[in-house]
Amino acid sequence: MHTPAAIKPVSIKPLHIQLNGKFLAAAPTGVHRVAEELGNALSALIAEGHPAVRGMSLEALSPHDGMARAATLHMPARRLGPFRHIAWEQLSLPLRRGNGVLLNLCNIGPMLARNAVTMIHDAQVLLSPASYRRAFRLWYRFVQPVIARRHRLLLTVSEFSRRELAAAGLAPLDRIAVVHNGADHVLAAPAQGGTLEQLGLERGGYVLALANTQSHKNIAVLLCAFADPALAHLALVLFGGADRAAFEAAGHAVRGNIRFAGRVSDGEVRALMEGALCLGFPSTTEGFGLPPLEAMLLGCPAVVAPCGALPEVCGDAAVYVEPEDAAGWAAAISRFHADPVLRAEYSERGRTRAAGFTWRKAALALADVLRAL
Repeated sequence: MHTPAAIKPVSIKPLHIQLNGKFLAAAPTGVHRVAEELGNALSALIAEGHPAVRGMSLEALSPHDGMARAATLHMPARRLGPFRHIAWEQLSLPLRRGNGVLLNLCNIGPMLARNAVTMIHDAQVLLSPASYRRAFRLWYRFVQPVIARRHRLLLTVSEFSRRELAAAGLAPLDRIAVVHNGADHVLAAPAQGGTLEQLGLERGGYVLALANTQSHKNIAVLLCAFADPALAHLALVLFGGADRAAFEAAGHAVRGNIRFAGRVSDGEVRALMEGALCLGFPSTTEGFGLPPLEAMLLGCPAVVAPCGALPEVCGDAAVYVEPEDAAGWAAAISRFHADPVLRAEYSERGRTRAAGFTWRKAALALADVLRAL
């Protein structure tokens, strides 16, 4: 009688991932949001023992002034010293981190490291230099080519950015992998009650957009659109760091129907998105475009420019208007106000489209990339 040979178990080589936690000591940005959500989602897969991350372990490495925020991450965190800011990232991190694959998710990483994977979200420093301070541009243009050569692999957030980074000469296409963002973090915080009342807003009576004066964000076209009498009955609500004075200093005319919400919490953002007629997002280039996807997941239709990665991300679930066509933006917004059925259609389309972008899905894609190393 033939006895089958015993099946040998497949051995899995341990893979220790170290998350660059420099972002933990800085004011939150969209890029930092990606690092936090993607890191937490990868940690969740490890905690549940998912086959895709078998043998993997994960820790965050933080400067001393980031440890308070590191405690909110869903993974172990280790303090590295000395130094802060750039000196910490370029010296303390590579020289004192020990063994592991260093995962940098915020556009930049230590030049001394080799066993590292770095996510560069976009080529905006090259595509829209006027959006950035000169010192910032020079630093990125110096560091990114070095880490692109020395690190094992580059990540980015869209096929558009992958092609742009390759065209810029940072790395060939076969050394750049795409990991799309998720959007489901907007469901974690409940809408904060009273947000609309505090700002004097009525549900469906305003359009939401970013308070950002960077040239590629192109908020100027919305300011022009809201000078159109057709939108006199609506308000444009800008949320984020830039205020009226910042827009006026940049040479923009700010009319009376423009409101500034300032920096808002996750719960306030959710309330504003759920109450808005639509979100306006006229960027002339985007590496991904997270705000439209967040709004769409909450049932807020998005009107976007057909630029950068926005068509890739939004698909047929958004309305597209050319970035310099102020009259076209006014018309698209007016149609949503005049036709509730049309708005409801795009609201449902948006929810369906955005539901496909989750941080768990992103973490699984990241795990595949890391495992291939």
